[in-house]
Amino acid sequence: MILWIHIFSAVLLVGGSFFIWLVVLPVSQLLNGDESARMQIVEKMARRFGRITTILLIVLVLTGVYNASWYLPSTSALLDTYLGSLLLIKIVLVIALVVLIYVHGIYFGRKIGRLARERRFQELDAVRKRSRVVSAINLVLMLAILLFAVFLQIPP
Repeated sequence: MILWIHIFSAVLLVGGSFFIWLVVLPVSQLLNGDESARMQIVEKMARRFGRITTILLIVLVLTGVYNASWYLPSTSALLDTYLGSLLLIKIVLVIALVVLIYVHGIYFGRKIGRLARERRFQELDAVRKRSRVVSAINLVLMLAILLFAVFLQIPP
């Protein structure tokens, strides 16, 4: 049951992230009219998904720790075994992802929202470009974590 909760949470997090990147943001650009209003809508969606993301990350970390006990007879196995090494890499990727998700949300999310409300569109475009890079890195990290999760299921 814990494994299924872990997998379902991962599907929601990764799927939701790709949905925003591939559907919400491109479609929002089709909205004609006030750029500030468009950004406020996107900001509201991002905030709501951010709250869901926080819950999903907590569930993923807790269930991940529990699931790790299947692969590790002891904590020293992180360095001594093939599965332990894969799990250690996955843990490092997860830590990097969590840090970047919150840096992105706190720094870029707030700044983009503020610049849109203040109608400072030239600065907004520059911040968006940097934000897209961080978002792309987050998506690549999610895919890498999924890849290592699959590797953990393949016998050495």
